[in-house]
Amino acid sequence: MSTSRRVFLTRLAAAGALAGLPRAACAAAEASLLYPPADLSAFLAPVHRGGFSMRAGCAAITWNGKDTQAIEDIAALGYAGIQLRANAVDEFPDPHALRDLLAQHKLTFVAISSGQAYLDPAVRQKQLETHVAHAKYLHEAGGLYLQVIGEGFKGRKTWGAEDYKLQGELLTEIAKAAAEHGIRTGFHNHMDTIGQTPEGVDAILAAADPKYVELELDTAHYAQGGGDPAACIRKYGRRLLYLHLKDVKNAATKSGYEFAELGQGRIDFAAVFDALREANFRGWGVVELDGERAGSNLTPKESAAMSLKYLRDKLEVPA
Repeated sequence: MSTSRRVFLTRLAAAGALAGLPRAACAAAEASLLYPPADLSAFLAPVHRGGFSMRAGCAAITWNGKDTQAIEDIAALGYAGIQLRANAVDEFPDPHALRDLLAQHKLTFVAISSGQAYLDPAVRQKQLETHVAHAKYLHEAGGLYLQVIGEGFKGRKTWGAEDYKLQGELLTEIAKAAAEHGIRTGFHNHMDTIGQTPEGVDAILAAADPKYVELELDTAHYAQGGGDPAACIRKYGRRLLYLHLKDVKNAATKSGYEFAELGQGRIDFAAVFDALREANFRGWGVVELDGERAGSNLTPKESAAMSLKYLRDKLEVPA
């Protein structure tokens, strides 16, 4: 009898024996027969993604809605990518036209600022539709990431466990829908929102599905909210989607602070980039400057140039 015939008959006999066993015993016997024990411990270690690598982008928010000018200036300075706000959907109704314009200027469409995820159940469906529309637009324009911010203060400054849980669930709902268009979603920590403090960020991320909701860390907002951006990176390094690189300093403004060009405030960017290197972060760092700027006479282009010079000279980040 040939070896192949003998093996066939042996397996056939085993199958017949299995048929006479109770279902649970049959399943155990099949597992033993077909799937012998294997050492899977090697799969417990995360796959190394390679060493630290960052590309520099710039957010168009400083140009206050003049996105065409922002595109021209950001490209001329040598940035590799750009983030736009949702007003771009109205300014460039055809996403393919925006895609072609960005390609002409050799800019990657890193992200779109999609707005807030409100806790009010009355607007849940409408806001989901809005974020999904932005995700679809972003995909057709060749973009990468959807930025979503949490509920704003609106007169309140304390939040409970149920608020954080609901915020995480809403972000997950949005991110799952965005993923159907091939878009990844970053939760953006922000002053004057439910995600202002490090504790709020932790609670929201704990409530959100990590398969869909990643962190888009803003260094200045996180520091102003009482946190250490470097510590946050060490904690969430593998869940870090991309960053907003922004400085912050005390100022004679209504809020008592203002955002500033990189190197002009109190953020320890050397520590931030040490943490990024430890985490082997590979992705985008988007320079952003928004909010009050007391006494500044710099144009948006001049501010962006100052921050890019700091990235290149002090932090050794190529564009």
